Amino acid sequence: MIINDLTMSNMRRTWRRRRTAPSVAALLLDIVVVVTSIYLAWQGRAGLDWFNEAKDVDLIARTAILPMALLWLTFLAVSGAYGPNGMGAGTSEYRKVLTASLLAASALGVACYLLRFPLSRGLYFLTFLIGIPLLLLGRYSLRRVIHRVHERGRLRQNVILVGSPRQIDEVAGVLVRESWLGYEVVGAIVPPADAMPVTPRGIPVLGTTARAEALAREWEADVVLFAGGAVESAQEMRRVAWSLEPTGARIMLVPSLTEVASERIRVRPSAGLPLMEIDGPSTRHASRVLKRAFDLAGASLLLVLTAPLLAVAALAVKLFDGGPVIYRQIRTGREGEPFACLKLRTMVVDAERLLDQVPNGYDDDHVLFKAKEDPRITRPGRFLRRYSIDELPQLFNVLGGSMSLVGPRPPLPVEVARYTPDVFRRLAVRPGITGLWQVSGRSDLSWEDTVRLDLYYVDNWSILRDLAIIGRTAHAVLASRGAY
Repeated sequence: MIINDLTMSNMRRTWRRRRTAPSVAALLLDIVVVVTSIYLAWQGRAGLDWFNEAKDVDLIARTAILPMALLWLTFLAVSGAYGPNGMGAGTSEYRKVLTASLLAASALGVACYLLRFPLSRGLYFLTFLIGIPLLLLGRYSLRRVIHRVHERGRLRQNVILVGSPRQIDEVAGVLVRESWLGYEVVGAIVPPADAMPVTPRGIPVLGTTARAEALAREWEADVVLFAGGAVESAQEMRRVAWSLEPTGARIMLVPSLTEVASERIRVRPSAGLPLMEIDGPSTRHASRVLKRAFDLAGASLLLVLTAPLLAVAALAVKLFDGGPVIYRQIRTGREGEPFACLKLRTMVVDAERLLDQVPNGYDDDHVLFKAKEDPRITRPGRFLRRYSIDELPQLFNVLGGSMSLVGPRPPLPVEVARYTPDVFRRLAVRPGITGLWQVSGRSDLSWEDTVRLDLYYVDNWSILRDLAIIGRTAHAVLASRGAY
């Protein structure tokens, strides 16, 4: 297919807009944050009288403000903080911003020392003390905005998947499910032996690998993503990459693994052969001293902070019908050990006896039981469930060691009886009060997504991930999505 120069020019402009819009937004945001941080530091350093600064400090500060801002932004740019490839997902963006900021602070200090420039020490320390957290917070906020834009179908990058139909469908399922990534699957390219109109999942097959370059141009591909079975040899892969170079499309490779956190993956080049090293699952670390100490400290603090709320909620349960305040339900914990999971009672006293009268809101293949309009729930119980207040007594489970602050949801024994062998992996760690399941939709999730999130957590645990989940829990609880 012959494409004229005007069409190619329009395509390139579209590609550039989709790729560079987040980077431009990040640059403008960082300029505002850096300038604001320096200004706030300038205003606030007057209160730091212990530095005993010179009398002409204001004149010196005015002279230094512009070079400080330019130096900081230059380090951010050189570090790749505005590169389109690292934005929107993963931790590399935050790591680049933090590293560049620390290097800028070091370079500024060394420059002032060598040049004997009497920069206000209050201005220096406050600038980075204020600026670094604001930069990270700004990037986080921008990322959330970009994700919302992607979910609404804007600024999405056209992706062509290359590989065997089965591998294409697996990758397409992830990209469709995680729409916040901003990838729009426009079609597939398959080897000649697998030529078909559409893949089993319904992805249209645009052609075969022999026409990869022409198809990338025709469909305005921003990304050509190679999955398993795309090519038969490294030499063929190299030739396809050469043919795609003039199109400007980015080339991505998907290894035959999913649900592995980026921090567990390292690429080690060896004699021109990129070797991918994957650290083992972090299951054992999720049960060791650091996580246990984190649980004890966090649960103790949360009990102190929520004690008044817990007392009021308990009083409301008792006054409503005079029944017991605490409901103890046998759940399955780590390594299949049963334990009594504590909750504020939110149902009528004989709720278990009435279970058969309540229709399950899930399909038969769903292991969990849930009913949106469960008549057994009391009036105060509906409010307590909506905002997860009924789960506060589980902090005592955490202190006792049967639960963790963060982890997979604690299953019922009848649910465990229906587990497939892979799903038993969820029981390798202590169940949690909150987890990826709760911050990702809770009861609105399918069983497949529930298992996927829990297994991802079990294999990729880290203390930073726990902190991130706890931070997202507040928003999930207030939004009350999937809480019923």
